[in-house]
Amino acid sequence: MELKLFNKIKENIREGLSPAENVVENVCKVHRGERVLIIANPATTQIAQDLYQAVVKAEGIPTLMFQPDKTSFDNANPEVLAAIKTNPELCFSISNIKLGKDPVAAGEPYVSDDGQKFTHIFDYLLDGKKTMRAIWTPGITEDMMNRTANIDYDKLKSRCEKLAELFEGAVSVRVTAPAGTDLKIPVKGRKLLFDDGDFSKPGTGGNIPAGEVFISPVVGDVENKIEGCEGIIVYDGSMTFSDGDSILETPISCKVEKGYVSSITGGDEAKRLLKTITEAEKRPYILEKEGKLEKGMADIYKKNARNIGELGIGLNPAAIITGNMLEDEKAFHTCHFAIGENYDNDAPALIHLDGVVREPTIVLTYEDGSEKTVLNNGNLLID
Repeated sequence: MELKLFNKIKENIREGLSPAENVVENVCKVHRGERVLIIANPATTQIAQDLYQAVVKAEGIPTLMFQPDKTSFDNANPEVLAAIKTNPELCFSISNIKLGKDPVAAGEPYVSDDGQKFTHIFDYLLDGKKTMRAIWTPGITEDMMNRTANIDYDKLKSRCEKLAELFEGAVSVRVTAPAGTDLKIPVKGRKLLFDDGDFSKPGTGGNIPAGEVFISPVVGDVENKIEGCEGIIVYDGSMTFSDGDSILETPISCKVEKGYVSSITGGDEAKRLLKTITEAEKRPYILEKEGKLEKGMADIYKKNARNIGELGIGLNPAAIITGNMLEDEKAFHTCHFAIGENYDNDAPALIHLDGVVREPTIVLTYEDGSEKTVLNNGNLLID
């Protein structure tokens, strides 16, 4: 453990700050009188109640709601969606699995002033109108909260900013790894986003545990001669499926052509991934027929169920691979790729399945042909 991280933890203990209080006071910087909505499931009761009490201590105005567990394909309860529509200053989604989809917005998306479409009220208020800030924690546990929330956020923010500077102007990224990953990722015009633990301004948000940078690859388009990701991803850490996350016993190999997964091989876990993707390809047609998805969108959703939607780099030194993707994707010495929807809102899909790759080497290429290595065998080279 880094000395600065250790000192930060000691400092918080000395001040009597619990992980929830640290998140409310130092990550979200809740002010007196701010409305804070906390949405939880029975399995996340203790964490949600701790956050509630921390908001009270910070003199905010908390509201706590519970709904049943939701999977990647389930809708959020209408009462929960109605509560989000009240546009609180801060919203915590403390989910055992997922928050749940917004069926009304899926059929009639919200449109921001710049023309972006949003299929969930949560995303619209956060990223579209930028009136709300938020934290979402799919799969959070008390142990994870206690181990990973009290990190050195200044150091984390510095690493994120350095990587953002290096990604500026990059046109492609090549990722290789010992298990066999070798993928070229076009990123020209894309912006590196980060989860740096500073969610104090409207329009900002991310996970707890915090600690990653991520970018949406350019979406492949054969008709318009736009190149997508090319190569192979070998997931050898953990993987998200529709029914939860798992540490992988057998690596999953995904061949990627023109930006999309063309084949999946491996053991039982590869079959489990294919089953999830196949369901995400079929279900849009049912939703479109029921009027829950815009007419003509089913084909697009089906195609993007195989899209490479994200490259992320883990930056939380307290995070480890546990089989819970909320933490796994933040772990040092790893990167992750998502299959499905991206973060630039130009590849809508019903899924966003993260998978972890261990000990990657990541090389950026710029317009002039120059290169910069930011990770070498999992070791960060920017400190």
